[in-house]
Amino acid sequence: QVQLVESGGGLVHTGGSLRLSCAVSGRISDNYAVAWFYQTPGKDPRFVAAISWGAGATHYADFVKGRFTISRDDAENMVYLQMHRLEPEDTALYSCAAQVMGYGLAENDYEYDYWGQGTQVTVSS
Repeated sequence: QVQLVESGGGLVHTGGSLRLSCAVSGRISDNYAVAWFYQTPGKDPRFVAAISWGAGATHYADFVKGRFTISRDDAENMVYLQMHRLEPEDTALYSCAAQVMGYGLAENDYEYDYWGQGTQVTVSS
């Protein structure tokens, strides 16, 4: 079992920055990946970025490339999502999720077995 707890969400103006944190605990090991998804009401979770726990390989959704950076601190068991140049369209509940990696870093929410409760990000125009 893996447990994930997000923090760091809040209200920010257009163009601002936020750093989200995901505290990871439990039986995570190098063959796991941790990802960030965002979700708006009535919609399925949408992939944002993922990182492999062992090697630190990363993968991003096209719409966040150049704006968001995923990173991990395996000494502290934390995964971060640094977000810059935020836009109102980025407003959503952001959740981190973990999976035992298959081939590559998955983008589909159904491939992730463990989820946190999420942290709300609101970007005002």
